[in-house]
Amino acid sequence: MNILFVIDRVELKYFEFNNLVTNFWIIRELLRKGNNVWITTIDNLSLKAGIPYTACFQTFEKDENIFYDKTKFSYKIEDFNLVMFRPDPPVDMDYINATYIFDFVDREKTLILNDTKAIRDFNEKLHTVKFAHLMPENIVTCSKSDIMEFLNEHEEIVLKPLNGCFGSGVMTLKKGDKNTAVIINTMTKNQTQLIMVQKYIDKAKFGDKRVMFLGDEVLDVCIQKLPSNDDFKFNDHCDSNIIKASLTLSEKEKFAPVAHEMNKLGLPLVGLDVIDEKIIEINVTSPCYFIKETNFHHGVELEKKITEFIIHRSQNFSNRALSLMS
Repeated sequence: MNILFVIDRVELKYFEFNNLVTNFWIIRELLRKGNNVWITTIDNLSLKAGIPYTACFQTFEKDENIFYDKTKFSYKIEDFNLVMFRPDPPVDMDYINATYIFDFVDREKTLILNDTKAIRDFNEKLHTVKFAHLMPENIVTCSKSDIMEFLNEHEEIVLKPLNGCFGSGVMTLKKGDKNTAVIINTMTKNQTQLIMVQKYIDKAKFGDKRVMFLGDEVLDVCIQKLPSNDDFKFNDHCDSNIIKASLTLSEKEKFAPVAHEMNKLGLPLVGLDVIDEKIIEINVTSPCYFIKETNFHHGVELEKKITEFIIHRSQNFSNRALSLMS
């Protein structure tokens, strides 16, 4: 297959020797299976006479690492059998506009994972409320009085911007904090910007679990992300902050319907952030599978399972397209 990965600009800058990144493992495994893999970034997308194009670079493997040829080529996006759309948030207007480019791709020619329309329609914080029964108590608001009422009820809360990633801008707030008004006004930009507010879960001090989906399947392997030394949350991707975790039978039963629903929405590659069996966020933009750490802690080769899923999904797509043509 000819496969295009839309990755983050920072990831392109540090493309080689970057095995902390999920794309490193997937791209390398796809190359090993004989596929042609190209990479691009949002700023290299374009639309000409209604036809979507990308300027991109071809990748290759050498000495178990991946590299890319610095020669830039231009292709129609429909020249690719599969597009892996995986730029990181924030989901700002540049990000949204990039998803619009893919509205002009013939979906009978090219498979897009995760589907750009579905990503655009699913906010990783706000739409988690589709599964409110599996979440901590929460509200989405920009009202100071709403947040104060929620804080008085729960005594400690977490405030989250709706479009960030990797814990950026996420804060905790305790009842009686002298900076309460300042924190609320800062987070909501003086009551003009919606935010997610959740009840603080005490077990957050032990970190959050990354539960991973492939289509309808909830993977058995998972890891625990520990809070950084100077923060209440995980924000430093290093070995010491990631430990082995297990998925309980209760979690697997609870999250199986979530996987099924996300898959139906066009979002088969998903990662949940979970504390005390409660979902605090659903990652759909560029979900990290923590492949390096999962392989180490569980003695698996997770990249093979992921790429097998991707190839199988692409083959089914191609077979459906051929049957429609015939």
